[in-house]
Amino acid sequence: MSRPETLVAWIKANKKAIGKVVDYNPSADKLYTFDFTSANIELDIDTITDSTRFSRWIDNKLGETGSRYGIGGYMEHRTLYARSPLFDADDEPRRLHLGVDIWAKAGTPVYAPLDGTVHSFKDNDNFGDYGPTMILQHDLDGLTLYTLYGHLSRQSLNEITIGQPITKNQQIAEFGIVDENGHWPPHLHFQLMFDMEGWAGDYPGVARFSEKERWLQNIPDPNLILRFM
Repeated sequence: MSRPETLVAWIKANKKAIGKVVDYNPSADKLYTFDFTSANIELDIDTITDSTRFSRWIDNKLGETGSRYGIGGYMEHRTLYARSPLFDADDEPRRLHLGVDIWAKAGTPVYAPLDGTVHSFKDNDNFGDYGPTMILQHDLDGLTLYTLYGHLSRQSLNEITIGQPITKNQQIAEFGIVDENGHWPPHLHFQLMFDMEGWAGDYPGVARFSEKERWLQNIPDPNLILRFM
């Protein structure tokens, strides 16, 4: 079996081994699915490039719909990355979002959904970047899986060490504020990887759309773990 197929099989056989990433109650909490493709005509470049205005737009959308969390983004071809030169390139800009975003208020707790260890962490402090980032490593009966948590608070990185054991449902972090999370509206970028490919404290969360098939082999759908939908 391929690694994605092996992961799916492991999850089916070990449902009780999977915990939560945020405090989501499917019987009580409403989710709002955000669309950040060109099909979303509500968002213009002026809103996207102004972090305060963009945050207000997110908050209003969640409030209007009575949603505790916003969610979306896996393998989404996003136009909003035009807000930062970090994603530009001469040949093809990076617009393919590789993880899932969970939108909520700053300070929202983040938990480890699986037993594991701290692989690495780093404050990727650039406009439009992850900001404080943590990566955990998990051994799923011989299958190595990494989970990435981006846009955290700086405080989240204060008392962790590489190799530190982490248990399922342990709080590991919280959503960061705009001024420290890469200048985004508060949210969590959650991503799965089979191979870190030499990266530490960071891993691409946005890629060229033309390379989608390559990324699908290393980055499975985070909803396999989140189980939001």
